[in-house]
Amino acid sequence: MEILHVAEFESPFGTMRCASTGKGLAYVQLPRASGRGFAGWRRRHAPDLGVEEAWKPNQAAIRQISDFLEGKRREFDLPLDLRATDFQARVYEALCEVPYGETRTYTEIARAISQPRAVRAVGTANGANPLSLVIPCHRIVAAGGKLGGYAGGLPMKKKLLAMEHSSPLEGDLL
Repeated sequence: MEILHVAEFESPFGTMRCASTGKGLAYVQLPRASGRGFAGWRRRHAPDLGVEEAWKPNQAAIRQISDFLEGKRREFDLPLDLRATDFQARVYEALCEVPYGETRTYTEIARAISQPRAVRAVGTANGANPLSLVIPCHRIVAAGGKLGGYAGGLPMKKKLLAMEHSSPLEGDLL
């Protein structure tokens, strides 16, 4: 039986959780995450996997996420076990193309995946991102620079954007 290795760790934003398989990092839970969280993700994407609390299989992910949140890392170099639909995978690939310190709108992501009418579906995929931070969904804003939602809450999204020196909301970040 394939095992889902789960580890909680402290970050500058609070307690986080990550889960990995033998293929790579599969899930990152942000502090104060809204939505279904780990239990919902597991029911939908890994119902047959056993769960084991394990620090070592997640050590590289924890180190890279911590470094990112402390401003010491701009990109991630981790094997991933992305459990997503084809459409979601295309959205996530486009999200990964958004450079550190920059933002894009949901409309721009829809255009980037050659589905300009799929703005709402892009938003839904963005909200279902199982690898927050690693797949930088915090860099996506609504038209006009409004923040929209974020699994870790809008205060965390504002702090992440400020940390990356991204200022699409001028004066609205602090």
